Amino acid sequence: MQKKTVSRISVSLPPDLQTHFDRFMGKKRYATRSKAIADLMREALMREEWSDDGAEVFGAVTFVYDHHTPGLSDKLTEIQHDHFTNIISSTHIHLDHHRCLEIVVLRGPVKQVQGMGEQMIATRGVLHGKLVLVATGAKS
Repeated sequence: MQKKTVSRISVSLPPDLQTHFDRFMGKKRYATRSKAIADLMREALMREEWSDDGAEVFGAVTFVYDHHTPGLSDKLTEIQHDHFTNIISSTHIHLDHHRCLEIVVLRGPVKQVQGMGEQMIATRGVLHGKLVLVATGAKS
């Protein structure tokens, strides 16, 4: 088994920024500044990677909708069928008599995944939703 190595760096911060960062760490339950900074760096690098239209990402679009909205279920199914090559899985959960939660896991070029997620969330009858992306580091 190969031993992981780390590099040490030094960061100089104004006292007020360090105070705010330490509060952020506590709120997010980070054990160390190193872990918090590494996670923020990874997130920034992922966002940079997403600026390349060919970057492959995974995404999860989560949305709640009123299934009594006329035509909504058919429209959401149509969107998913139009992008079936990008869908890894989907889960449908009945929250109550009117509302459903759907989670669709996607994979593909960033622009396709973003477009599909945004299209589902913007569909009339969807009450709210969110798309979360994760970069893979691979080109599609």
